[in-house]
Order: sequence, then structure tokens, then C-alpha cells
Amino acid sequence: MDNNLVNAMRKYIASGRNREAYDCLAHIYETEGPKARPFVLAFRQVLKNSISSGHNVEGNYDIMHDTYVLTAQDSFDDFMIAIEWYRKDEEKFWLVRRTQLLPVCEQLEALLSDDLDELFLSMPPRVGKTSIVMFFLIWYMNKFPGKSNLYASFSDTVAKTFYNGVLEVLQDPLTYEVNVVFPKNRVSRTDSKDLLIDINRRKRYASLTCRSIDGTLNGSCDAEGILIADDLHSGIDEARSKDQLAKKWETVRANFLSRKKGTAKILWIGTHWSVADCISKRIEMLETEEEAKSIRYRVFNVPALNEKDESNFDYLFHKGFTTEDYKVIRASYEATDDQALWLAPYMGTPIERDGAVFSPSELRYYNGELPIDEDPDRIFMVVDPAWGGGDYVSAPVFYQYGDDLYLHDLVFTNMDKYVSEPMVVDSAIKNAVSAMYVEGTRVTGNYADELDTRLRNAGHRINLQKTTKHWSSQNGKAQRIYDKAPEIKERVIFRDAKCREKPYQQAMQQLFGFTVEGTGKKHDDFPDSLAMGMVMAAGMRVARATVAKRWF
Repeated sequence: MDNNLVNAMRKYIASGRNREAYDCLAHIYETEGPKARPFVLAFRQVLKNSISSGHNVEGNYDIMHDTYVLTAQDSFDDFMIAIEWYRKDEEKFWLVRRTQLLPVCEQLEALLSDDLDELFLSMPPRVGKTSIVMFFLIWYMNKFPGKSNLYASFSDTVAKTFYNGVLEVLQDPLTYEVNVVFPKNRVSRTDSKDLLIDINRRKRYASLTCRSIDGTLNGSCDAEGILIADDLHSGIDEARSKDQLAKKWETVRANFLSRKKGTAKILWIGTHWSVADCISKRIEMLETEEEAKSIRYRVFNVPALNEKDESNFDYLFHKGFTTEDYKVIRASYEATDDQALWLAPYMGTPIERDGAVFSPSELRYYNGELPIDEDPDRIFMVVDPAWGGGDYVSAPVFYQYGDDLYLHDLVFTNMDKYVSEPMVVDSAIKNAVSAMYVEGTRVTGNYADELDTRLRNAGHRINLQKTTKHWSSQNGKAQRIYDKAPEIKERVIFRDAKCREKPYQQAMQQLFGFTVEGTGKKHDDFPDSLAMGMVMAAGMRVARATVAKRWF
């Protein structure tokens, strides 16, 4: 670091000569690169303070712009701010959405910084996911103009739209100042028929090639930069068809993935429709195939509503979706028992229709109010434990009235045992549970003992049963759920959608997503706890006393 330049910069700042201070900063950054970023951030704060105080507002605003141009080649965030600097605030893509989409920006930068090899990005429709990817690709193409990149989607129309969007940004210097950030670069070739764009020179494999996934890929496009798979499935109709899903995956594996050269990165974006769609299949491959174990990947899902049931995409100038907007959309699907069209595109949760064991229309519901004219015969609880890490502790509380089992309360959480165990104990005490059944596994064998200790310490006496029976495979659990499904449908009465708290609603979503074939661990915790509840209920003999006339 040149201390003379640093000292000179500080003197200029102290005397209010910000233009001269910027010249020093530019020399420092040219020498040190991103290591000098702390100086850039500190200087921007000086400029913000000067603008806020009304001192040379226009001049300092232009200097601020220059600081973003200075760093834009090294920071995707700064690039998007810089190229839209002089647009009207309400017309800017990035600053209108930056607060909400900055985590997405950081995930994309992780690809370029070589922290990741593949990124799976899922967000609701019409929130800007394709646009931010488009800006990212434009930035990448200009940083590495010699590399070829490939964009693929489910149709020629979508590929054409993406191509036109990239071309618009590159060729409209009055709106987007890409040429200011990368003054040495130019568009050397465009081809609206084959959807090709070259930067600086015409290459055998273009800087950008856009194609439909079923289009001509072999021999026409290889990628040594980034491969982008954007919405490879056309929609729910395709997601319903196992044959179409299987055919599309074979195309992706044979034609799309084979275009990857060397250290190229892969970006997957779009709706996660099914546990058998291309995104799921690729993730499964990365998790299970030995030759893929070295590939670093991340699944990044931003749902429409967060854990507080609030919108993640409420942008400035009413550009996004408010919490109320999403609740109206959700209610419209709940009214028609069409959970898939809410969960998959809006919440990033694949849910299977074909082969689903539980349908909303088959279940029984109540309004959250238990029968008031009689006491329950028994209140019992079953616990399917977990240590966290993606698996859920599922602990439903059943109020039994004859053959009817009201599922009145529920613990459903993927937090670790130090969180889940107190939640289960509190629920048992609150509901005056008299009997509890806990299923142990090789991993969670002592969960029941720890619950027993906590309950005793709380002074709550309970008949606690536990088992150490281990189901030999995921298929074994699935078969148990399938076998008990008729009883669940006949006997269990669930809270209706209007009186479910968030964990209860999450559990119901998992129930509707359960399929016997290809279910996987993500969809069986709650249905498995219901199946255990049927086993426990069958082992209970309930005797009822009634008043009768005396005949002697």
C-alpha cells in the first residue's frame, strides 16, 4: 500500500477536496485491487455525508458514481449500481430490489469467486430472478470476453426473450452504462436467428449462445464460462408426467451437461416442481454418485413468504408483491385444494400429484374447537424424533373421542434437540397428555430418555412408551405410512386451513407431498408420526361408562 497516496487522500478529504481525494483513491485501487475496498467504502461514506449536508451535491454525486465505476469490474453489486446510475429511481432494476435480492447477488458472486461449482436458485414468478441472472451474465461476459457461455430454457420463445434482454442492455448506452464500466469491450457479433452474441471478436463458440433445451446443442455451443438452465420445465402439466420428466432429464444429461468444459460453472434457476424434475435429479446425482462428490453446490431457495408469513419481495415503488398480495394468491389455491400451484412456484417446495397418498379433499377437518359437551376419552402424543439438520421432529397431540382422533396440537420443527425437546415437553404439559409414544432410531435412541427426565423434572407424570425398532430402509417407512393411510383418513380430524399456525400448515404441506415412490426423507416425518399414532391408538382400549336404568 502506498502510504504517501493514502496520506494525501486523507488530507484532501480533510480540506473538502473530494475530487483530488478520489484521484488518489483511484491510483490506490489500480495498484491494490479489491484489497483496497475498505478505503472505497470509507470514502463513499464521506461523500454521503457531504451530500446529506448539502455541500457540492451534484459534484459529490458524480464522484460517488465514479467510485462505483472504479470497483464495478470486481463487484457484481457495484456493477449493477454503476450501470443504472443516471436512470430515474423508480425505473432502476437493482436499487428498487437490492435490499431483498442482495443475498441472491452474493450467491451468484460465489460462483465467480470459485467458492461454488453449481448453484440452484429458486424464487417465485415475476420477482426478477431471470433479470438478475441476465445482469450477472452480462457482467461475467465482459469480465471474461474470451469465454463462451450457454443459456437454455424450455422453449425457443424464452431463449429469444433472454437474448433480446441481454442485447438491450449491451446496446443501450443511454440507459445502461456497461460501456463506461468496460470501456475496452464492444459487441462484435449478434445473430438473432441463432441467438448468438460475441464480445470483442467473433469466436467459434460465441460469448453467449441461447437455446431451448430441446434445440440444437451438439456442435453449436460449448461453455467454458457459465451454463445457465432457466425453467427447463414448461409447467405443472409436464411435472405431472413421469414420462416427460424422465425424457427431459435424459436430454439435460446427454446434451446440456455435456456442453460443460473444464471449470465452467452451472447455474440452475426456476420452479422446483417435482421430486423427479431436472433440478431434483441433478441434486440427487450430486449427492449419490461417487464421481460427483467433489462438486461444490448450494441450493438457495427464497420463498414468497418467510417464517413470519411476510413477503420476501415487497420492493420499492410497489414493484414487487406485498404480504397481502401473496396471502390472496395462497387463499385462492387453498379454496380449490390446489396446494401444488402454491407450494411449488411460490414456496419452492416440490409436491407430487400423481401417486400422492393424501389428498386435501379426502381428509376430515374441524374449526379448531373441540367438542364442548363431553371430555376426551384420552389425550395422547406420538413423537418422531430428529436431531435437526433438515429432518423434522414431528409430535402430534391427539384428543380421542371414541373412534375420532382430533389432531389438536403439534410440534413440528427442524431445530436441534435443545430446542425441540423443551417444545415437546411444553406441549405435553399444556395439553395434559397422559400417554406418549417415542420411536427411537440408531441416531435418536436416547431422545425418549431425555424427554422422560425433562417431564419428571417438570412434575408431569405420564405413561411414556418407547421403541428401538429400526426401519431397515426408507421404503419400510413409506410402506408403513401407506398401510395406515386409510385409518388416518377415516379417524384423524385435522384443523382446517383457517385455524392452523405455521408449523401445523408446514406439516400439512408435507403430508400432501408424500408419495410412496421416490418420496425421500423430505416428505415423511409428519405422515410417519400419524402412522405411529394409528399404531398407538390401536393398542389402547377405551372403556366408556354410561348411566343406565336399574332393572332390579
